[in-house]
Amino acid sequence: MDIQNLLASGESETVEFKTAFGKEVIISLSAFANTSGGHVIVGVDDSGKPTGSDIGAESAQRYLNEIKNATYPQIIPHVKTLNLSGQTILAFTIHEYPIKPVAYKNRYYKRVQNSNHLLSLEEIVDLQQQSLNISFDAFPRQESLESLDGSLIEKFIDRADATGRVNLGDDLLTNLTKLKLIQQGKPTLAALLMFGNHGYSLHIGRFKATDTIIDDLLLKTPLMSALNEAMVFIKKHINLSYSFDGSLQRKEHWQYPIEALRELLLNAVVHRDYKNTSDVVIKIFDDHILFTNPGRIYGNLTIEDLKRDDYVSSIRNKLLAEAFYLIGDIEKYGTGFIRIREWLRGYPHISLDISEMGDFFRVDVRSNVGCQENDLKNDLKNDLREQYGLTDNQADILRAVIQNKFITQQQLSEKIRITPRNIRNNIDRLKSKGLVKRVGPNRGGFWQVDLPDNGRSVHPY
Repeated sequence: MDIQNLLASGESETVEFKTAFGKEVIISLSAFANTSGGHVIVGVDDSGKPTGSDIGAESAQRYLNEIKNATYPQIIPHVKTLNLSGQTILAFTIHEYPIKPVAYKNRYYKRVQNSNHLLSLEEIVDLQQQSLNISFDAFPRQESLESLDGSLIEKFIDRADATGRVNLGDDLLTNLTKLKLIQQGKPTLAALLMFGNHGYSLHIGRFKATDTIIDDLLLKTPLMSALNEAMVFIKKHINLSYSFDGSLQRKEHWQYPIEALRELLLNAVVHRDYKNTSDVVIKIFDDHILFTNPGRIYGNLTIEDLKRDDYVSSIRNKLLAEAFYLIGDIEKYGTGFIRIREWLRGYPHISLDISEMGDFFRVDVRSNVGCQENDLKNDLKNDLREQYGLTDNQADILRAVIQNKFITQQQLSEKIRITPRNIRNNIDRLKSKGLVKRVGPNRGGFWQVDLPDNGRSVHPY
């Protein structure tokens, strides 16, 4: 231990200064034991300057006894007596304790930056689970095995077999026991979440404003089916545009990368805190989607860690994460946010904000709608013009009816800023090329766009 460097570096997540020994020293040592270990220097002020505290020859042993008697499990730090500038100081060093949490007189603390924070009940339970390498979703529930959906279990086994990540037999009960989804003859919480009636909810809403909801979906179904239902709802309420390349294949442009949205949805249900019965909530707005799930970041991870590509994940629900890994929904542990950032690189107008609020974890995916839509509109116009030999006006008309099949000729005139007569003439040319036709009467009918796509008609709506 280089005492000079410790004093020069100042108080931090692993260093604390105290002028004299007291309960605050023991609290800091217990907080360090619950976090990543650290040093408490006694006999210096907040700046690290020796204060000349009265530290005698027997002080160190007396202090160690006080620390031992005030903590549970009992901790005994290493202590070193040092002389600095003619003053005696004590340097206590404690390593991260293997069995957590450590209490100071029945109260539990953790180290956050340069201060000690009292742990909540949820954090106490989480620390205990981490140190014992167990997870909340592994506890057996007092439910019968008949409460599990056999068809979903079979679908799960088929998908797991297809990935080749596990070798399973034909007997469903044996398979679930092998995967620890059944323990002591009872389904675990993970099994109920995947295949049964678990009592937790996934709530998704489409909002026009923070206080105006126009559509919502409440899912309490098993996660094996709920995730797909949730993705259908999300895709229903985000924008989709098309472009066309030289191979005559149409290309879809979603407002957000679908793979990233599914990863965030999966993250919300796999890593949420199931001790908290609050809903996973997803709010879809015009220009952003907000994912919120119960439970702060698990383990020693921080927000800043998740922004880097070298973070090491801590898994709150091990069985649930393993189940989704086996069926291929999770590619590799601890790479979720890395892959999300990779998918977002193709969407430069989208930002990703990660935060914690109270006991909840939040991810906000925000789209600069104006810039994105203008780029997509220009791309679509250029593709249509080049692909089918159209004029600018004809490409604008075709783009407009692709985006709104109910648009009227008068609306087209106002939108494109040419006369109604020119609109009719250009529509006639598009009809002659076989690209568009009117279905139904002028009032109440709609435009049908037929664009070659490997010999099939393409109907964007």
